[in-house]
Amino acid sequence: MRSKNFTYKKSGVNIKKADNFIKFISSSTKKSKKSGEFKNIGGFGALTRLPNKLKNPYLVTSTDGVGTKIEVANQLNKFDTIGIDLVAMCVNDLIVQGAKPIIFLDYISIEKINTKKLKNIIKGIIKGCKLADCDLVGGETAEMPGTYTKGKFDIAGFSVGFVEKDKILINKIREKDLVVAVPSSGLHSNGFSLVRHILKKKKINLKKNSYLKKELLKPTKVYVKPVLELLKRKYISGCANITGGGLEDNIKRVIPKKYCAEIYLEKVKTLKIFKWLKSKGVSEKEMLKTFNCGIGFCLIIKPYNFQKIIKFFPKEYRPYVIGKITKNFNKVKLSGKISW
Repeated sequence: MRSKNFTYKKSGVNIKKADNFIKFISSSTKKSKKSGEFKNIGGFGALTRLPNKLKNPYLVTSTDGVGTKIEVANQLNKFDTIGIDLVAMCVNDLIVQGAKPIIFLDYISIEKINTKKLKNIIKGIIKGCKLADCDLVGGETAEMPGTYTKGKFDIAGFSVGFVEKDKILINKIREKDLVVAVPSSGLHSNGFSLVRHILKKKKINLKKNSYLKKELLKPTKVYVKPVLELLKRKYISGCANITGGGLEDNIKRVIPKKYCAEIYLEKVKTLKIFKWLKSKGVSEKEMLKTFNCGIGFCLIIKPYNFQKIIKFFPKEYRPYVIGKITKNFNKVKLSGKISW
């Protein structure tokens, strides 16, 4: 009896398609690389030269994903922005430590390689790296039939930055410092499971709602360039990336012992998408715990530096004061209410 010919391709994995995709990434990243010294894409590991003139450098790393925002991208068949989200979620964490992002790697796992979909994701990642002034130096694309259902995928990112020891943003916050909000571009990449739950329960057809179609896939704002400029000038005492957990949970992560960030919620300038979500039956407590509510990043600065920092941001992302640092054992105190 003749035996069957088992192949990897018959099991659902197409190595040739994967190889062609790697070639696409390699050719796409050549234009964006600051240094062509090493050919990293397609190799076993990525080589990167350490930045020059660093006397006592510390390595800072961050990894993240975009959560169930990928389900919205799948539903709308639009994949050119979630790559920006992926980069932003990682590099915005690095700058909180005072680090400059240097390199980025991605991981994409998918049921079956869809070249058009993957190319759009990678284009977004490359754009995100350009916004963050770092290089895409490698990654992994895994075709996983049987693990994901048809059309499903996931993405994750990993970023590395460097900072001089004396410039690490730890324990520099003091009493009377101001807490300054930098606006978000929208939802960023948090709270989408709740958003999708609302859409399902309210029977909202996302494909037919032009406002939500545009709003839900707005990419996360990359704050790297203006924040690095402020760090260079020593205008920042501390900062926080406002992601899952909202204002309170993220700000408390950077407040030293015996200090408190007093936040006045009535000063928060929220955005239309958050007012829409609130109107669908989400409590204020849940809004604050789940979403950024219009604040994507927070700076903690000396009062005399406030006017100096404004010029580094475009009008849409102009910072404004929402609180101050006081002596208290409660790391964050929220008062007042947001004007929805």
